[in-house]
Amino acid sequence: MDEGTELLRLTDVHAWYGESHILHGIDLTVNRGEVVTLLGRNGAGRTTTLKAILGLVGRRSGSIMINGTEAVHLPPHRIAHLGLGYCPEERGIFASLSCEENLLLPPPVASGGMSVEEIYAMFPNLRERRTSPGGRLSGGEQQMLSVARILRTGARLLLLDEISEGLAPVIVQALGRAIRTLRAKGLTIVMVEQNFRFAAPLADRFYVIEHGRVIEHFAAGELQARRDMLHEVLGV
Repeated sequence: MDEGTELLRLTDVHAWYGESHILHGIDLTVNRGEVVTLLGRNGAGRTTTLKAILGLVGRRSGSIMINGTEAVHLPPHRIAHLGLGYCPEERGIFASLSCEENLLLPPPVASGGMSVEEIYAMFPNLRERRTSPGGRLSGGEQQMLSVARILRTGARLLLLDEISEGLAPVIVQALGRAIRTLRAKGLTIVMVEQNFRFAAPLADRFYVIEHGRVIEHFAAGELQARRDMLHEVLGV
């Protein structure tokens, strides 16, 4: 597929945790090389949408096409090898391993992953803390490490869950620069973000999710015209 063609398509995706029916027919598409942001209030189903793509929910139905492969019945490790990288909200840093050991831990899922030196060039803070235990890193450094870790794997589709949450503005700016760099390299990014100021200038398109359904979908150029709707739905 050439850049600009469809990389991810969700069609009528439902997802459950046990008996709780969380997603009620999600439809969305993401094209190669795009940054797409999922907006919505807490509990709307945005994180569950990412987890449904990865197979990390109790049960799911519908269709999840990843680079032409139907993934809705595949186990998570097979889905990862379709070229997906996931940065969860809880980060998952190993406290007793050094920063660099954390970075080296994930196995490749595809060829073309970034080298450690390329990652240190993107995140100079991590170079400075390369020998520090993961548990000694600041929250911002842990978040940088969580993002950096998936770049080594060769993943071309990155799912990022609330990466700016609770971080100092200088760290948020560094993460924003990293996302622009990754987009320029041709990676495709789906972000769940509560921080609208962070997400707005980065995304090509937006999906607004409420009660497990997509209620609005628009391009970055339409953002100003949708301000009233966003204020009503999101309070931004």
